[in-house]
Amino acid sequence: MRRAVDDRVASRIGAQDPILWGPDAESEAAIRLSWTSLAQTSQPLVAEVEALRSELDGKGIDHVVLCGMGGSSLAPEVICHTADVELTVLDSSQPDMVRAAIADRLERTVVVVSSKSGGTVETDSQRRAYEHAFTEAGIDPRERIVVVTDPGSPLDQQATEAGYRVFRADPDVGGRYSALTAFGLVPSGLAGADIGELLESAREASPALFADDVDNPALRLGVLLGVANTHGVDKLVIADRSGNGIGDWIEQLVAESTGKQGRGILPVVVPDEDAPNFVPSTTDSLLAVIGQQQVGRLERAARLAGNVAHATLAATLGDNPPVDDSAVPTALSGYSTVVDAPLGAQMLLWEIAVAVAGRAIGIDPFDQPDVESAKKAARELLDGAGSVPSPDFTEDGIDVYGAGSSLAEALDQLLDQIDVEHGYLAVQVYLDRIAYAEFAEVREVLAARLARPVTFGWGPRFLHSTGQYHKGGTPNGVFLQITGTPENDLAIDGRDFTFGSFIDSQAAGDAAVLRDHGRPVLRLHLTDVEAGLTRVRELLS
Repeated sequence: MRRAVDDRVASRIGAQDPILWGPDAESEAAIRLSWTSLAQTSQPLVAEVEALRSELDGKGIDHVVLCGMGGSSLAPEVICHTADVELTVLDSSQPDMVRAAIADRLERTVVVVSSKSGGTVETDSQRRAYEHAFTEAGIDPRERIVVVTDPGSPLDQQATEAGYRVFRADPDVGGRYSALTAFGLVPSGLAGADIGELLESAREASPALFADDVDNPALRLGVLLGVANTHGVDKLVIADRSGNGIGDWIEQLVAESTGKQGRGILPVVVPDEDAPNFVPSTTDSLLAVIGQQQVGRLERAARLAGNVAHATLAATLGDNPPVDDSAVPTALSGYSTVVDAPLGAQMLLWEIAVAVAGRAIGIDPFDQPDVESAKKAARELLDGAGSVPSPDFTEDGIDVYGAGSSLAEALDQLLDQIDVEHGYLAVQVYLDRIAYAEFAEVREVLAARLARPVTFGWGPRFLHSTGQYHKGGTPNGVFLQITGTPENDLAIDGRDFTFGSFIDSQAAGDAAVLRDHGRPVLRLHLTDVEAGLTRVRELLS
């Protein structure tokens, strides 16, 4: 912490100094630091978005759908939940989910298509599906589609030529840092969120968050994350008490920024501070509560983690006692912290903290080298260049890709491969996350059973989030992948593949890349999704 203050890390981040992360990261950092000034530079967007919203309201167009992936969808989802306004987020290629979104109030719908380049296949496919639906309904897509992209991108050129309304975001901001750019503000503002207030809370917090001071909460959090990681504490268990889903946004920011070169921080999002993995936690985990919390509860969590020495150190982020340098390795294990601030300020705080942590860990927090590998594998399968594996066996209508001679044995063999001291289980579910939302509760079931960190991700959504960490981060994960046959497939205009074949290729492609990295993967394909989920949950319990 003293070194971070002496090196002026916080103020140099605010000044967009690209050399902070070393010579290998300098070229990337030089074009990825404009997020530090967005609280000021995004102000002109407020009036533009409000004017468009008023125009749409006047036409009776009041249902906002966002087509985007990763940071382009997660930030607006959190902003709108916080403001208690409706936003339909379509961040999936699952055909039943796409069809359900299109069927919902199409006559009153405006669609925001968000992509830095337009090359994200999920978003491009969603755009094509809505263009087809609008045309079939006798609605001019030019009146209903709003595009957010980087200036001069292929999507910018295509959308401009088509006559769509285009908002151009700052190109020197990466997707996961884009919450306060047009990517976060346009869909949120159109849905009715007060984006002016969001920017103002970030602006008011900026002087404190970019200060070279031991009381800077962003610096304190970043140093804690980074130093803990260098001492083998590579999990961040997040109890999201906010009710707005910010844990999922933090998950993407932390995992994709730090998970590379065999290092990084794995976020484990839990619903509250009583959930398995938070209480009790493991010795390779930090604990963070999003929202107000009493220190006494954190002390209890520390004791249950078996770290008695830590119990006297638990405190809120703004009131942590000093730590004796000689006690750092033991003191950091199970350390607890609270982060509570208005949303815009909290987003900026986490962005700075993750950049600080990346410097301490010794990685470039702005690249994502392993995200592209899964995309490439999926494209190869779609193009026929890759081989689609056959199931090892089928039981109870479930195709099993992996080891074992029975479904129960295959699951037991996978779970037995978890390192009991350092490992984690990632559950990856490529199903309609709205229709089958309750299945996410299996995370708590497995965490209680295994007494190890368990994450849960909806595919392909997580591919633009924790997918980077799974392949590039600490190599101690095992992976349970669940796919399913859709009720009905859905064609994509102008493509020689369907939504169903696309999501299958995404799952198979990611599994292949994970295996290439030496990660254990078990894939279960459910031909009858309802019955299959019931059977899988029975066995996992």
